[in-house]
Amino acid sequence: MSRVKLSNIVKEYDGGARIIHGIDLDIADGEFVVFVGPSGCGKSTLLRMIAGLEDITGGELHIGDTLANDIAPAKRGLAMVFQSYALYPHMSVYENMAFSLKLAGLKRQQVDDAVQQAAAILQIDHLLLRKPKDLSGGQRQRVAIGRAIVRKPAVFLFDEPLSNLDASLRVQMRIELSRLHKELKTTIIYVTHDQVEAMTLGERIVVFNAGRIEQVGTPLELYDQPGNLFVAGFLGAPRMNFLKAEVTGIDAGASGTGVTVRVAGGMLLTLQVGPRQLTIGAQVTLGIRAEHIALATAPDRSNADADAVHVAAGVELVEHLGDSLIVYARAAGEQGMVAVKLGTGTAALKSGDAVSLYLPSQRCHLFDADGKACPRLSTQFS
Repeated sequence: MSRVKLSNIVKEYDGGARIIHGIDLDIADGEFVVFVGPSGCGKSTLLRMIAGLEDITGGELHIGDTLANDIAPAKRGLAMVFQSYALYPHMSVYENMAFSLKLAGLKRQQVDDAVQQAAAILQIDHLLLRKPKDLSGGQRQRVAIGRAIVRKPAVFLFDEPLSNLDASLRVQMRIELSRLHKELKTTIIYVTHDQVEAMTLGERIVVFNAGRIEQVGTPLELYDQPGNLFVAGFLGAPRMNFLKAEVTGIDAGASGTGVTVRVAGGMLLTLQVGPRQLTIGAQVTLGIRAEHIALATAPDRSNADADAVHVAAGVELVEHLGDSLIVYARAAGEQGMVAVKLGTGTAALKSGDAVSLYLPSQRCHLFDADGKACPRLSTQFS
């Protein structure tokens, strides 16, 4: 096991194109960290820099207590699992897993012990004599992981290893990877564009965008307390709803700031947020997740108080997902649609229905004109 520390890591290609912009990150010994972000954000490039497959233009990479910038990939104590399984088709599972150990000059008994132990951990010991063509996608991925395990690396690097699997196998492999980490207690850095993988696997998530880190935190911290509009919109399915709003009142006190905003339809909502430079008349963004919105087919004025506001909207689309349904509605004055996640017991809705959306203030997020979150004073929900 080993700690990985990145200090002002920069990557530039010929011509001055900068891909990674000064990354600072400290990954603890034995931690499972997930890099997540859209395609082209630099997460895989950074992983390859850690592995030594890409040169580091600037900054320092420490693996354990060793400066690793100029250490050859094979001597960094890392093992990488790629999106493609990259198994030798003419070799058996046993031979694929044993290949690197034989190259390293280990004795036959040492090789056999390592392969048998890794196969038992991954529950593929009954497949050791088969060729890759005789395996399912999930079994091939386990072999690829086993090939990494036998090396007993200080750090595992995973580059979107589940992308080629179907939905059911991905769920199964997520469970297996979590179990594997608990058993091996080895540092894991895992790259994915799939937010579900990030939320279910990572002890901490690093959200990337355009070669920069937007936010680092536990899955629940990022979900409940996104630091900006990008993180708020990237994590969550459906994505967080964003409504245009205008600041109409600011009440600063010793315990925080009460900010009153006007949303679609002229309704007013007051949120308790921490200090942030807001002014009367400032254009801000109100954010709320689909599962936190209540929906009614007619306005209930009893709910229209300081802690919740109703917004008139029209249904445009209803998606039935079996255990839930997603209602997409458009509020007056809004260009985009608002997604509402409801249980299956909801009354039948169809396109064109008039509805009222209830937005509880304690579930709302407020973002300033620069997209930065105004921290809520309380993250505890009733």
